[in-house]
Amino acid sequence: MSRLFNISAALMTLTGVIFAAMKYWMTSDDPFAVVNHPWQPHLLAAHVLLGPLAVFAFGWIFAGHVIPALANKAPKRGTGIAAVVLIALMVASGYLMQVTTGDAARQAFAIAHWISSGLFVVAYVAHLTGRRPSY
Repeated sequence: MSRLFNISAALMTLTGVIFAAMKYWMTSDDPFAVVNHPWQPHLLAAHVLLGPLAVFAFGWIFAGHVIPALANKAPKRGTGIAAVVLIALMVASGYLMQVTTGDAARQAFAIAHWISSGLFVVAYVAHLTGRRPSY
């Protein structure tokens, strides 16, 4: 099951980074274009549709990995706790960004989503490799 989480987290990271590059760093030649790249809506759709898979995979490994690691004071507990907290922030901000109608609130959730997602990737890679992140 950890393999499913690793794959879904990698795909979420990949689709999120590529979508962000298209949205924030590309510009369209058409002044009336709604998107900056033709693949932008498809990457957003893939990112949003992969979200429940990643949340499901995390929930599946929570009881068998996270709780025992906390109870047994596992050596990589610090990076694991950081990753768990950041997952909660990342998931909450991602879902709230989709359902918020106000521009200011949606922008705040987008910023929270990017910060928590970036820090999650650092913490999770550190957790997998056994290294402490340097935030």
